[in-house]
Amino acid sequence: MLQLPGVASKSFLITIGDRSIGGHVARDQMVGPWQVPVADVAVTTTGFDSITGEAMAMGERAPLALLDAPASGRMAVAEAITNIAAARICKMEDIRLSANWMAACGDEREDARLFNTVRAVGAELCPALGLAIPVGKDSLSMQSRWQDGDEEKRMTAPLSLVVTAFSPVTDADATLTPQLRLDAGPSVLIAIDLGDGKNRLGGSALAQVYNESGGASPDLDAPEKLKKFFAAIQMLAAEKRLLAYHDRSDGGLFVSLCEMAFAGHAGFSVELHALGNDALAVLFAEELGAVIQVKTDEQDTILNKLRAANLSAYALGAVNDSQQLEFHHGGQCVFSSTRVDLHKTWAETSYRMAALRDEPGCAAQEFASIDDVDDPGLPAQPSFDLQEDPAAPYLNLSRPKVAILREQGVNGHLEMAWAFTAAGFDAVDVHMSEILSGAVSLDAFQGLAACGGFSYGDVLGAGQGWAKSILFHEAARADFSRFLNNPDRFALGVCNGCQMLSALRDIIPGAEHWPRFLRNTSEQFEARLVAVDIPENNSLFLNGMAGSKLPVVVAHGEGRFA
Repeated sequence: MLQLPGVASKSFLITIGDRSIGGHVARDQMVGPWQVPVADVAVTTTGFDSITGEAMAMGERAPLALLDAPASGRMAVAEAITNIAAARICKMEDIRLSANWMAACGDEREDARLFNTVRAVGAELCPALGLAIPVGKDSLSMQSRWQDGDEEKRMTAPLSLVVTAFSPVTDADATLTPQLRLDAGPSVLIAIDLGDGKNRLGGSALAQVYNESGGASPDLDAPEKLKKFFAAIQMLAAEKRLLAYHDRSDGGLFVSLCEMAFAGHAGFSVELHALGNDALAVLFAEELGAVIQVKTDEQDTILNKLRAANLSAYALGAVNDSQQLEFHHGGQCVFSSTRVDLHKTWAETSYRMAALRDEPGCAAQEFASIDDVDDPGLPAQPSFDLQEDPAAPYLNLSRPKVAILREQGVNGHLEMAWAFTAAGFDAVDVHMSEILSGAVSLDAFQGLAACGGFSYGDVLGAGQGWAKSILFHEAARADFSRFLNNPDRFALGVCNGCQMLSALRDIIPGAEHWPRFLRNTSEQFEARLVAVDIPENNSLFLNGMAGSKLPVVVAHGEGRFA
């Protein structure tokens, strides 16, 4: 079941898309020091130095439509809500929904399912929750007809609804994640069951892998309880009582707990009898709900708060650093495994897909890294004060001008300008067309920052076309040469800007042995966080940071040094 694509890791999809461009991403899919893709919600900030922002989360329960179409719609809305609850949102009414309907119109049964589900969601559930669906789209031709000899054949896709929830966020820094924490003292896990013990297995991942329907479909039976659940999570988050949060959806409680352990490289021992008499149903029913991690000495207080809100909440057991995941029911251990074994099972589907698409050795290397139980993960150990303003001693002096240089397709210039402005510079937007036309000269600047992004859409090679536009233009070449040969000037290149500068080595003194940048060994665009260790140095940019161990974003298709 952990290998079912709907449940398994989606790393093979996530790492090939840039998740950092723009400088406003506060919460992406990858969680924790080991970058495990289990985040419930996406969060961006409204500004470079702002903690307010926007959250987005999704919900879908398409398999349920085969059993109970209106229930699948209600569950899709509810799952979007339990996902977005991980973000700090003032009140539930701030959330707006987008509905993406897919159905095979023209088929009487599917027309009826669509009508009943739209009515259940739009006319009944959302008004009860105080939510609006101002936008959406539909694909209502989800069927194919063809002639096979004298026989007409038809394939019909069942109804599905994908709900996207979005909302303003009051504190992007306070977004909850599924990562179990081992740095907050003794802690326990609490399950919140919005299914009130029904544990219906219909349409579940467990049923799918056994090619069964699973019986009755889970449903949102009491919309009022969902509102109370959302309010309770927001209250506990505001009081800083929650160490981790993960909703229950695909794979049920079993997968929720496993994913929390994967993200935190932690272990646990849980007792499940209070949630129902059938251990299998308790573990794998995909009823609505969530798991939270709280400090042991706050367990009773939090349980009382949840129960006072008429929510079914149960203490499951303690979190530990054993790397062992133990599930008990009625005092009997019904399942036990190591975190590594389950993590590899969950990650294998992604690995197999990546190995077919990318360079197989790189995919195997990444998959094998899960075996390293001593892997410390990404470090965050700065040797300097993050709150210190490096520009403070110079604020009464003139601000040196830096050219924030961009070319067609470059999209990293705004965050670059903000970073230099924050560091005490006067950042000036300069487009290559201005230099090529002679309207702007680099002589007016003390610094140059060539920004990242897809210059010329990378069709000429990352940064190569940009460099050629300089080298083959007499005036531009002379302008850059004067600037780069002046020891009182500096240049910084990031991403395509770095690749462009490396191709200008002929006009940069001391750059004879600079590397070329080639296509990644993985043969794929890579978007990652990597660990860097800053040694003693004489760098204009890194001086004063020696001894720091930091996570740094990389996002490129041609980052291999040669």
